[in-house]
Amino acid sequence: MLMDNDKNYILGIETSCDETAAAVVDSGRYLLSNMIASQIDVHTLYGGVVPEIASREHLKTIVPVVDQALKEAGITADELSAVAVTVGPGLVGALLVGVSFAKSYAAAIGKALVPVHHIEGHITSVYLSDKEIEPPFLCLVVSGGHSHLVAVEDCSKFRIIAKTRDDAPGEAFDKVARVLGLGYPGGPLIDKAAQGGDRKAFTLPQPRIADSLDFSFSGLKTAAIQQLDRFKRQAKKQDIPWTDLCSVADFAATFQEAVAKTLVSHLRDAVEQTSYKTIALAGGVSANSRLREMAGELSVEKGLKLVVPQMSLCTDNAAMVASAGYYAWKKGRLAGAEQDATSVLDLERFTQS
Repeated sequence: MLMDNDKNYILGIETSCDETAAAVVDSGRYLLSNMIASQIDVHTLYGGVVPEIASREHLKTIVPVVDQALKEAGITADELSAVAVTVGPGLVGALLVGVSFAKSYAAAIGKALVPVHHIEGHITSVYLSDKEIEPPFLCLVVSGGHSHLVAVEDCSKFRIIAKTRDDAPGEAFDKVARVLGLGYPGGPLIDKAAQGGDRKAFTLPQPRIADSLDFSFSGLKTAAIQQLDRFKRQAKKQDIPWTDLCSVADFAATFQEAVAKTLVSHLRDAVEQTSYKTIALAGGVSANSRLREMAGELSVEKGLKLVVPQMSLCTDNAAMVASAGYYAWKKGRLAGAEQDATSVLDLERFTQS
């Protein structure tokens, strides 16, 4: 029987994209270590993540990262209760590195293997930032590949209220940042460039799907890129730098504002259609300063509690996997040698099976 004062150390492993990460979390809420080997410098050369390169980098770094996570936590492998690993969604080659390692490692040390959904991990990251938060609450998960509104009914039980129909916000940030000449990754670079910019300098759409809370960022992304292309063509005809016609700061601020307004308007509608008193942000885009500011304004207006993970827990990390793994382990969600990785994985079906 698990007691509240028991030490339950979970090793989390995350390799779903371009971060090789390992962490140790105690009882789902207490972070003991959180090691991340970033591949940003490698992929910046290509303007985005190259799946094969990501997989190779994971192979190089996973063993030292796991060793460092245990050392930083001050425990040995024998003291672990379980090994949790992201099994999907994500880049399947990258995921396979983590899953294959986790299966072998768990078997070698005689510990349970716990499969974790990537979005489940992002949601669970809020428990590491606010140890008092308890379900039910409403979570807006926004990242490079996802935008979901999720009703968190239990620590391992989720109901999807809305999701993206096409591009995710992080993907849109990356592509617009590339056209702006800012580089990769786009989210933090646009956030930085937008500081001091005029949020109303340009006109961009805020896409909305009729009679649905689902998201769509493809139209906004396309409209932004087409507008920038027009400035560049016009500048070429006049033989002047295109930035003479379009301030990068103003355009970054306008685009960021359109993304944040779209996300928060959906969150507002979800709040008004439900009875949740707590809202949370999660995922890489939850680090965006304007999104945080607008979510804070919404929480004050509606009298809600807002929980946002600390910056180090917004992007892909293994602490969130370890935290989610703890709650899944308590529920009895275990895996064996047959566990595979998958690029597509339904959150509700996976966590309820």
